[in-house]
Amino acid sequence: MEKRLFTSECVTCGHPDKVADAISDAILDACLAQDAASRVACETMVTTNFCLICGEITTKAVVDYPEVARETIRKIGYIYEKDEFCADTVEILCKIHTQSADIALGTNDDVGGAGDQGMMFGGACTQTPELMPLPAALSRALSNRLTECIRSNDLLRPDGKTQVSVEFDENGKIIGIDTVVVSVMHSEDFEISELRKYIRQGVIAPVLRKYGFDIENVAHIHINPTGNFVIGGPNGDTGLTGRKIIVDTYGGYFSHGGGAFSGKDPTKVDRSGAYMARYMAKNLVAAGLAKQVQVQIAYAIGVAEPVSVRVDSYGTGKISDEEMTALLRKTCDLTPAGIIRKLELRRPIYGKTAMEGHFGVEDLPWEQTDLANTLKNLAQK
Repeated sequence: MEKRLFTSECVTCGHPDKVADAISDAILDACLAQDAASRVACETMVTTNFCLICGEITTKAVVDYPEVARETIRKIGYIYEKDEFCADTVEILCKIHTQSADIALGTNDDVGGAGDQGMMFGGACTQTPELMPLPAALSRALSNRLTECIRSNDLLRPDGKTQVSVEFDENGKIIGIDTVVVSVMHSEDFEISELRKYIRQGVIAPVLRKYGFDIENVAHIHINPTGNFVIGGPNGDTGLTGRKIIVDTYGGYFSHGGGAFSGKDPTKVDRSGAYMARYMAKNLVAAGLAKQVQVQIAYAIGVAEPVSVRVDSYGTGKISDEEMTALLRKTCDLTPAGIIRKLELRRPIYGKTAMEGHFGVEDLPWEQTDLANTLKNLAQK
């Protein structure tokens, strides 16, 4: 019988697209640190020794955008001039203007409407302790462990990718890990056989062990499968803000509304709505009301209340999906202002998400399960 596999991928913060995300979120944080009411929609592009920062920013903050970008690039680890993308030498061009007055009309505090139309999804399941799908959780954990190794090993460079294929049975039960792929940029002095041994022992084995799996039971492991990966980062591939939206969410396991997160202040429901959907889904699962949940919410620009809310428990719910939807409507303020208040989103907390991930990361406010007991008690009435 053919295997039932599901695959998710992740990238390190040194991947060109994530460099762009990190710069955009660092600028957002810099604005929010001085002016909590900042309106930011910042886009970044990076390529060989060049960085373009553009978008709409309305703020009372005084921010040196190029210096924020350089410091972010430096923190990620692009400090070697010969890599042709270096914090000290990269050319930076800024094209920033203020938010559209037409958009501002519908999102100002006296109106409190959504900053755009669209639908957002959040998901949770019992496959991992953080209530994330296992393929996404593993690929993220491998990527973050790879980043730790990059920072401690001078022979490694910041750009990297991970991918995990998990085998499920016909009932959705996890059978095991079928394939792990890790690719990492490195110095030309790191011999490929030594690099592969290092990644196998120092990255893959400990991450799998943490999730209860043995590397010896993985059918296929590919480490830098094309061989050398010396030319990488923005010098090897142009990066853009918002191009890793599946990496940023659930690795494709749950649906995605299409909106990117990085560089957007919380009045943009692409970001805050997706965070709230994750919060609601995670609390439903933490309450024991379902083993797997997807929550969809949708908005119209300038309108505060969502136009729809929908729960799908994939047949795993202890109560109906309609009842779970009603519980969320009863317990959660889903206006943009309500979401911002509940999750305290007007703080400079977003740089961490670009670096480490948006979901399944401890201490992020939308990962708390403080609503679970309330949902459980209400469901029993």
